[in-house]
Amino acid sequence: MLSLSRQGEHIPVYFSKNGGFIYMEKLRRLYGEMTRSQKKDLHRILTGAGIFILGEVLSALVPFFDGYGGLLIFLPAWLILGFGVLKEAVLNIKNGQVFDENFLMCIASIGAFFTGDYGEAVAVMLFYQVGELFEHCAVDRSRRSITELMNLAPDVAYVRRDGEIVEEDPADIQSDSIIVVRPGERVPLDGVVVEGSSMLDTSALTGEPVPRSAVPGSEVLSGSINQSGVLDIRVMRPYEESTVARIMELVENAASKKAKTEAFITRFARVYTPAVVLAAVLLAFLPPLILHEPFGGWIHRALMFLVVSCPCALVISVPLSFFGGIGGASRRGILAKGSNSLETLSKVGTVIMDKTGTLTKGTFSVTEVHPEGLTEEELLEKAALCEYYSGHPISQSLRAACVSELDAARISDYQETAGHGVTALVDGRKILCGNARLMERHGIQTPEVTHPGTVVHLSEDGVYCGYILISDELKPTSKETVQTLNRMGIQTVMLTGDSPASAKPVADTLGITRLHAGLLPQDKVDLCEKIMKENAASGKKTLFVGDGINDAPVLMLADIGAAMGGVGSDAAIEAADLVLMDDNPRKLVTAIRIARKTVGIVYQNIVFALVVKLAILVLSALGITGMWLAVFADVGVAMLAILNAMRCGRIKE
Repeated sequence: MLSLSRQGEHIPVYFSKNGGFIYMEKLRRLYGEMTRSQKKDLHRILTGAGIFILGEVLSALVPFFDGYGGLLIFLPAWLILGFGVLKEAVLNIKNGQVFDENFLMCIASIGAFFTGDYGEAVAVMLFYQVGELFEHCAVDRSRRSITELMNLAPDVAYVRRDGEIVEEDPADIQSDSIIVVRPGERVPLDGVVVEGSSMLDTSALTGEPVPRSAVPGSEVLSGSINQSGVLDIRVMRPYEESTVARIMELVENAASKKAKTEAFITRFARVYTPAVVLAAVLLAFLPPLILHEPFGGWIHRALMFLVVSCPCALVISVPLSFFGGIGGASRRGILAKGSNSLETLSKVGTVIMDKTGTLTKGTFSVTEVHPEGLTEEELLEKAALCEYYSGHPISQSLRAACVSELDAARISDYQETAGHGVTALVDGRKILCGNARLMERHGIQTPEVTHPGTVVHLSEDGVYCGYILISDELKPTSKETVQTLNRMGIQTVMLTGDSPASAKPVADTLGITRLHAGLLPQDKVDLCEKIMKENAASGKKTLFVGDGINDAPVLMLADIGAAMGGVGSDAAIEAADLVLMDDNPRKLVTAIRIARKTVGIVYQNIVFALVVKLAILVLSALGITGMWLAVFADVGVAMLAILNAMRCGRIKE
């Protein structure tokens, strides 16, 4: 025995005495992955196929079985293989669904019996059942990568209460509770580690195989797997707002959002199937009446016409292709909210990106303090108090830089204006803390600052008090992402509320082709609309990538919106069509490649199925081809299309 390796999977190879080999372990694993229903179908197919082969052998060797005697063998084989199809066709007819693939297969095979082609009647059902089993296995395989996400949430959580550890439903646990996660268990709720250290497997959430360290103070996401030590975690948010709950909601809603191509194929099949049934009836009766020929040959042609015309390849492979693409994306930490998202993403011509939290880490730190009439410590204290209630990363960095103890009782009349800053009364004095636009609105002059970074100006009772410079750090993959997008022929645009002096060095470093800085949320919406109109003329789509609550309107407006799922706000994730679970900009490139590959395979399958079916339909109508080729045009084309569709999720990073 040898062991082969393919994509990290070791497959034992067993050599037989005659020099051949079979992948016994591989076959055993594939059989083990089948559901009970699929195994039952496989056993039925093998039984029917065995009887069918016996019938073919006997009909060739024994004259009795070459005539009506063949019914003694072929009819049982047909019943074993086709009874379920016949039953399904009858039930569908009762429910008003007459023209489906079950109906076509039954008509074709029963008609073959009446024309004396017993072997062909069984062959139609045999290959149809093989195709159906293959389809179900392929769909399950594509579905598995997505349904694994549905198992992210554990059924129970362990909570510390009054010195004891009790078992509770995660949905019943409130914020600030302390939960205990032991090695091998999934984290049930988002929280912060208060005691213990461990390594967490976050691959199911982010697609990244490298474990992450968890120590006191670290934020952990629900759905992660604790690999080593025991962790005490303080719950940050209830279950319905947790990461795993949001993921499950996205997955559950994805199937309902069909791509235009997928919806078209569904409508096409509803019209196409009745049309070909009518064409088959006309083919069976009109030519013999007009040409005064026997009906038998033309009825046989009509039966082949029915088999060929079955739209299985299109109806199955198109949604399976999109499903495979969504599954492949989810394995890489990219959640698409439906096949329509992939179809739109494949046509993207411009990617608009926010700066903070998207291209940069969003972890700000104070780098310079320039007071006027105050000390540095006083300027930082006033800014930190004014920004006390804000959750913005800049506000957090100001509070972190302040060494004085902050007393919320000193603050009143707090007001935050998106895109400008904060105003508040601190010790009874009116403090303005924000950008130059905020100062300008209140008639306060500010100096021109050319240093790169975010500038926070401060005034007290109308008197300018100085500014604080805050810097952010680029994400390691931002430059690579932008350069790759440019090479792919996709225009890159940065829209940011930061000043031009702060934003331009970042844009130049990354290689972004267009920059618009100093924007309010409404300005981003207006510019996005303008860029969308420019792209619409060439049939291209516009993708916006953002992470903050201020980005939600643009995410909703753009042809397709992508949100950073790790640090992104709930509003941004809700508004987006695509969620990048690990905040890695490089995943944008992966998502676009998966989308392009998926849509390309969809079009390949459509063209391939239509061309082959049209050619064999013509040959069937002319009586040139036989039932075997007709069966290939149905089942064979469907199986090849399914195999092609299964490539959708396979793409390198």
